[in-house]
Amino acid sequence: MAETEQPQIYLITPPDFELSDFPDRLAAVLDAQDIACVRLAMATRDEDRLARAADACREVTHARDVALVIDSHIMLVERLGLDGVHLTDGARSVRKARKELGADAIIGAFCGTSRHEGISAGEAGADYISFGPVGASALGDGSMAEHELFDWWSHMIELPVVAEGALDAQLIAALAPVTDFFGIGDEIWSTEDPAGALGKLIAAMG
Repeated sequence: MAETEQPQIYLITPPDFELSDFPDRLAAVLDAQDIACVRLAMATRDEDRLARAADACREVTHARDVALVIDSHIMLVERLGLDGVHLTDGARSVRKARKELGADAIIGAFCGTSRHEGISAGEAGADYISFGPVGASALGDGSMAEHELFDWWSHMIELPVVAEGALDAQLIAALAPVTDFFGIGDEIWSTEDPAGALGKLIAAMG
């Protein structure tokens, strides 16, 4: 349970990156830190670009026995040899994804700040629920997933929960006792040394 074990790291790729250098940066982070899962979270809707990015990332992650899931694109999971999908529309697509991808695929659902949406996604067959942003962000409608939401979830619901969005060391220290995973992306990729930046965030768990 989240109360006794240190949360694991769920790594999120940048929304855009160069195939010439990102796989090496990703490999450096995976070699430096223990990563539970990587999410390919590109903003593009260009299928060819997504496929090339997925191929490059999959080579890196699977060589290290790390699962790779993709944002939203249910139909690309099997075609690209990925491990699952991260759905961004709460509970709405979970049943469809489970039917398409089968029992073994990883299916996660981002549920914003909604406890109800999280419960619905879990009942529909999601493997984990993600809430966020946990920090102040200009994205979305400005609402934040508060500590109380994670505290309630960790005591009442067994389904793993991910805290993501505008994380910093202070938030990680506060949320570590009540979450199972930290979804970390922009927080490290915007730095010169992503592996080092991630190390500092992990150290904040205490």
